[in-house]
Amino acid sequence: MAQQPAPPSLPVSDEVGRLYDRYTDLGSVTLGENLHFGYWDSPDSTTPLNEATDRLTDLMTDRLRIGPGSRVLDLGCGTGAPGNRIAQRTGADVTGISVSHKQVQLANALAASLNLRDQVRFERADAMDLPYADGSFDAIIALESIIHVPDRAQVLSHLARVLRPGGRLVLTDFFERAPIPDSGRPAVERYLREFMMTMIQAEDYPPLLRRAGLWFEELTDISEPTLRRTFIELSARITGSAPELAADYGDELVDQFNPGDLVDVTEFGHLLVVAVRPDA
Repeated sequence: MAQQPAPPSLPVSDEVGRLYDRYTDLGSVTLGENLHFGYWDSPDSTTPLNEATDRLTDLMTDRLRIGPGSRVLDLGCGTGAPGNRIAQRTGADVTGISVSHKQVQLANALAASLNLRDQVRFERADAMDLPYADGSFDAIIALESIIHVPDRAQVLSHLARVLRPGGRLVLTDFFERAPIPDSGRPAVERYLREFMMTMIQAEDYPPLLRRAGLWFEELTDISEPTLRRTFIELSARITGSAPELAADYGDELVDQFNPGDLVDVTEFGHLLVVAVRPDA
């Protein structure tokens, strides 16, 4: 199984947490409050990035098939925008987790400002060792969070355990659509290394899910309406804010990593995965 070809070292949860403690404000400047990729119907869509990120949240939420009273785990909750949006749209009760202290603090503050504290809560917890009882959740959403774990098999097993029978998992992940050419590999590896991420092969997912005790339902390549357009938007925002970002985060990040370098690396992809825990 050709899993996780880059970077040379695997992420460590505490280090990922410290990364997001430092770079959450950078993400807000570039990606906006959602801290994840956008979803557009076409490359020439005029939908702004903040609306496109909401659309990806909604696209994934619709696949959860949840409603009022459903218990949802938001794995890798960011600063809380997706989890709060899920609660508002569906009436579900949402528990969001992150390894970043700062993100948990900001997410709970957002829930309070929206008067959702009785419905939404955010906690610091590690996906590699979930502190929840078996069958605690009706659904789990993982928006670009499994990219930060050192062992997808272990995390999927934990997710299967905390899902009730019949519960649904919807996640996005980075994958290698085709062998990445030498011309594009330095940009991909630099991106993965700087932000402590890994990628996978799409064909690895069905057996990974099966071994975790989950039924595979959907595997969709959403690279074209998400990844490339988001990289274009990020590149423009980073370029436009370069002096301020360099002052806050250092010239090295701004000068050595530009999301625009990844726009033409079409072999680097974005995968939507849907799975179900079988009924007992």
